[in-house]
Amino acid sequence: MTANNQNTPAAHSLSGKNGLQITPARRLSAVSEYYFSSKLKEIAEMNLKGLNVISLGVGSPDLPPSDETIETLCISAKQADAHGYQPYVGIPGLRRAFAGWYKKWYRVALNPDTEIQPLIGSKEGILHISLAFLNPGDGVLIPNPGYPTYSSVSRLVEAELIPYDLKEENAWQPDFEALEKLDLSNVKLMWVNYPNMPTGAPATRELFQNLVDFGRRHNIIICHDNPYSFILNDNPLSILEIEGAKDICIEMNSLSKSHNMPGWRIAMLASNPQFVQWVLKVKSNIDSGQFKPMMLAATEALHANREWYITMNEVYGKRRKIAEAIMHVLGCRFDPRQSGLFLWGKIPDGYENGSDLADEILYRAQVFITPGFIFGSNGNRYIRISLCCKDEQLQEALERIKRIKN
Repeated sequence: MTANNQNTPAAHSLSGKNGLQITPARRLSAVSEYYFSSKLKEIAEMNLKGLNVISLGVGSPDLPPSDETIETLCISAKQADAHGYQPYVGIPGLRRAFAGWYKKWYRVALNPDTEIQPLIGSKEGILHISLAFLNPGDGVLIPNPGYPTYSSVSRLVEAELIPYDLKEENAWQPDFEALEKLDLSNVKLMWVNYPNMPTGAPATRELFQNLVDFGRRHNIIICHDNPYSFILNDNPLSILEIEGAKDICIEMNSLSKSHNMPGWRIAMLASNPQFVQWVLKVKSNIDSGQFKPMMLAATEALHANREWYITMNEVYGKRRKIAEAIMHVLGCRFDPRQSGLFLWGKIPDGYENGSDLADEILYRAQVFITPGFIFGSNGNRYIRISLCCKDEQLQEALERIKRIKN
């Protein structure tokens, strides 16, 4: 930490009685409140004034889980013995279900007893992994643009952040020639995410092979965050499909998007037994496991057939068309090959950055669209539209924007 960072919290100390001065930990000077946390407060205030803002910002699926999933939760929650502490490694049935899911859809064989660790959400998994592998000062490669939590958690564990560029002209994939020119001697870990958020760039086996080779060559752990592979995507891929990937890779996955269970906080990571054990050592000192009825329900969700994913994607496909119409009205261009829960578009030349366009739409049309700057400097001239909004609301958002743009 720099001297400035060390001194910053003192300016925000809490003065108490008898001259007491309470200051937060220095690490808080390195992070700020999550963008959506603060922005949604502003939108709530606008709604209290009767402005009825339509939010196309957050990627929280509004569709429900399957009927079987909900029924399993309800039935099991009524059992008298279902409410106690559960194993830190999750119940065996859930681990077996995750292993079966990976075998069926990703063609990856996982040992449910040693190569899978259930998580209370992928966001928490980012923290567990970072605490398990990063010492203060260790280097961590962070995608720009990328999920903001990769950066914020890395700062909280006092790692050295080393951004790497993702650019449209390179299909939003890492530039491995540029990476090889960096000083990688201190780098311990690299965060990657495909299908990519926020850009929607798809995963490819060639990309995963290059990442595995890069990690093995430089002794860098490749952490692949993989929650979007079933959304508007006919070919789910896992980095663990690549031969030797388990030696150097950790993959996280989640039921939040693929099974409409964001509030349930059901996720997992998979890797070699040693990596999994190290993460468990951290996790077991932080939380006390998950609610058994939710794990039983998640087990049911993981048995979904192909029809489940097809039906879900038919809904998202219709919404995507409306989101594309919004982009056209805004004068934004986008890659139609994107997958995932969002649509990422480049703003017209008349705007200095995506924030200016997003604010114009929010304050004039009462529609909230995410500006790309929150994902890194390479997102400054982009915006992102979430598909987690009912068709009628998306259509209303389109009409509102047409009125101010025509």
